[in-house]
Amino acid sequence: MQRSQNDNESRIDWGIIFCVLLLALIGLASIYVAASNDKTPTSVTRQVVSQLVWYIIGTIMIIVIMQFDAEQLWKIAPIVYWLGIFLMFAILVFYSRSYYASTGAKSWFAIGPFTFQPSEVMKPAYILMMGRVITTHNSQYSTHTVESDWRLIGKMLLWLMPIMISLHFQNDFGTSLVFFAIFCGMVLVGGVTWRIIAPVATVLIVVGGSALAMVTSTTGRRILEHIGFQAYQFDRVDTWLNPQADTTNQGYQLWQSIKAVGSGGITGTGFNHTHVYVPVRESDMIFSVIGENFGFIGGVLLILLYLLLIYLMIRVTFDTKNEFYAYISTGVIMMILFHVFENIGMNIGLLPLTGIPLPFISAGGSSLIGNLIGIGMVMSMRYHHHSYMFSNNQEFH
Repeated sequence: MQRSQNDNESRIDWGIIFCVLLLALIGLASIYVAASNDKTPTSVTRQVVSQLVWYIIGTIMIIVIMQFDAEQLWKIAPIVYWLGIFLMFAILVFYSRSYYASTGAKSWFAIGPFTFQPSEVMKPAYILMMGRVITTHNSQYSTHTVESDWRLIGKMLLWLMPIMISLHFQNDFGTSLVFFAIFCGMVLVGGVTWRIIAPVATVLIVVGGSALAMVTSTTGRRILEHIGFQAYQFDRVDTWLNPQADTTNQGYQLWQSIKAVGSGGITGTGFNHTHVYVPVRESDMIFSVIGENFGFIGGVLLILLYLLLIYLMIRVTFDTKNEFYAYISTGVIMMILFHVFENIGMNIGLLPLTGIPLPFISAGGSSLIGNLIGIGMVMSMRYHHHSYMFSNNQEFH
């Protein structure tokens, strides 16, 4: 019995748990500071306890997901994907009217005080499905050719398109970027030849640069409006390019965040010693709390903690030597990396505001649950790799 218990403990990656636990504690402390200095009448205790409850729910989900081995994850991939697609389109009808009025996005279900954003849990479902699609394709094509790799990209795009269509009608451009980042990361790891990746990347850079140039011209904006760009998206780009031009209206939140981070200096003002007000600081702008209270050193240590978490997930992937798991791990890593890069970037004015939360730290149950599900899938790798492995060209049925 003792030997079995020790074996189970050795299959748990305590390093990943330690990193997530530290991030959770930083998140709870940051939410406490943000709520304590919020000008709107909110209950500090309620916000902190609410986030703690979501951490507990997410921890339970990690434990449950860890029980699924590779074959079981393979089998449930289509089920969770199509369930997620159902919710992604159902939200277009049953979205919260109050959230739409305040954010302009049709992204939240609301039942009383409970809110839920289906796109957040769709992310791990999409990752799981893409892992299955790539593994199946590579088992059918033993060598990578330009033709076979285009087939793979086409298959991946077919599974991505319903999500992107739903997000377009939800007016949620920021989340679309997350899914695109996941897609790109999994294409790279899927073994697609550089004869495809290099020209496609060049085209994307040219298109992105052209779009940015169009945003800054009246004629270009008219063209972008015809293909679906919204006024609030133009406002965010304007605020990003010139945040000091409008520090009382559209650019107020970003300008206050930049001031808060800058006021922290090297060592910060100290825990809960906040002097700069930032609206809705507990969610998308949570990094401004860390930058102000703990300064440059605190921000760097936080980034190093994220990098350690990423390293540990990569190490698990190499230890398991499992193709299906490798694609899952890649998707989860890209999801977390993009969130961190975009959130911190927009808090300090390097990137436009997109409504992307900081993983494990920002307030919000949907995002937290989605990230913890991803962690659960990665931890499943080590938990089962001693007892169950399959070769790179093996397919489940």
